Amino acid sequence: MQVVSDKLIVTLHEGQQQALRSPKRIVLVLAGTQGGKTSFGPVWLYQEIQRRGPGDYLVVTPVYPLLELKALPVFRRYFEEMLRLGTYTATPTRRFTMSDAGARRTFGYIPDTPTRVLFGYAADPDSLESATVKAAWLDEAGQRKFKLESWEAIQRRLAIYRGRVLITTTPYDLGWIKTHVYDRWRAGDPEIDVVHFESIANPAFPRDEYERARATLPSWKFDLFYRAIFTRPAGLVYDSFDPQRHVVIPFEIPHHWKVLVGIDFGGVHTAAVFLASDPQTGILYCFAVYRGGRCSIAEHVQQLTTIIGHRSCIAVGGSLGEDQWRREMAAAGFPVVAPKIHQVDIGIERVYARFKQDRLVIFASCVELIAELETYRYALDAYGRPVSEIEDKHDYHVLDALRYVVSYHDHPITSSLRHSVSYYAY
Repeated sequence: MQVVSDKLIVTLHEGQQQALRSPKRIVLVLAGTQGGKTSFGPVWLYQEIQRRGPGDYLVVTPVYPLLELKALPVFRRYFEEMLRLGTYTATPTRRFTMSDAGARRTFGYIPDTPTRVLFGYAADPDSLESATVKAAWLDEAGQRKFKLESWEAIQRRLAIYRGRVLITTTPYDLGWIKTHVYDRWRAGDPEIDVVHFESIANPAFPRDEYERARATLPSWKFDLFYRAIFTRPAGLVYDSFDPQRHVVIPFEIPHHWKVLVGIDFGGVHTAAVFLASDPQTGILYCFAVYRGGRCSIAEHVQQLTTIIGHRSCIAVGGSLGEDQWRREMAAAGFPVVAPKIHQVDIGIERVYARFKQDRLVIFASCVELIAELETYRYALDAYGRPVSEIEDKHDYHVLDALRYVVSYHDHPITSSLRHSVSYYAY
C-alpha cells in the first residue's frame, strides 16, 4: 500500500484478490506464515464498510497481546494514517470511531448513525456478547486460544444483519476452523468460500527462506505453517482416530439399543456425550454432544433428558472428588454414577483402543467432539518431540466426558458392583 498523488494504491497478490472478490458470507483465508493475510484484513473490512454502510463492525484476535502486536498496528496504519478516516481509542473500550470527514469520504454524506470498529479477543467468549455488528474480521482464528464458543458468539453478533465474516489464519491444527468451516466448505456449503495460498504467494517472502524451512522442519510443521495445508501435528493423543473410518452420517438409533451418557461437570463448561451400543457388534455410536454454559442443575437435567428422549440409560461422570455434583444431579432426578477408572492415562487407553479396533464411531453432527479429537495432543519439547503432559488439558471437556463413559463401559463389572448399577428410564 502506498499513497501516490493523494491517491491510495493498494497492490494485492492473486490470493488476496480472490478473497476480496468473493461474495460468500464466510470467507476463510488459509495462508502460510507471512503470506499477507493480516495485512489484507483492513482492506477487506473497509470494502465491507463501504458496502454495508454506517454501523458497528468487529475485529477479533485470539488474545489482546496478538491484537496489539499484529492486527491493530496494520488496522491503524490503513484506517488512520493512510485513509485518515477517524481515531482509535483504547479506553474505556478499544474502538475506532469514524470522523465526519471520514464518513463523507466513505459514504458521500454524514450519517446520523456513527460508524465504529470494535476490538475483542476470543480467549474470553463473554467479551463478544454485547455488540450487534455488520461484518467481522477474525485474525489468526486457527490458534488454540480462539475458542469455538467465541466463533459461535461472533455469529450471534452478526445474525441481525446477516453480516459477513473474514477469517485470516494459518492452519495451526485440526480444530474448529477445519470442522466448522473448511470441512463444510468441502461438503458444498454455499455460504462459505476458502482461499488458500502459501507463504511464497507473497512476492516479498524470500524463496530461500521457504526452501530452508522445507529442508529443516518436520513435514507436518512445514505443511501447516508454510504451505497452509491441514495435516495432523505431532503428539496427537488419539492418532488412532480416523475421520474416514470413524465418522458416519447420523441415523435413527434403534430404541432397544443401550444408551450411556458421559458427563464432565463444571460451573461454566459442563459437557456430555451420548453413546448407543449396537447389541450385535458391540460398536459404540456417539450420537449427540451437549455443552452447557452457566446453567442451574435443573436446567442441565432438562436439556440432557431432552436429548435422551424416552430411553433407558445410565449416566457416568465426574472426577473422584465431585460427589457433590453427583448428589445434586440425583436430587434433580438425573442419577450419575462415578467412573470406576480415575487414572487419566488408563481412560485414554480405553478410548484409543476403541478407535484402533474400529469399535467407536461418531455421528458427523458431533462436531465439537470431532474438533477436540483432532486437537487433543501432548505438549512438545524444544525438539518437537511429544512429552507426557497434555497441552491445554483443561480445555477438553467433551473428551473428558467420553473418557469417563467409555472406560466405565469397558471396565469389567464385578459381581458386587453388578447389583449397584441400574439403568434409568426417562
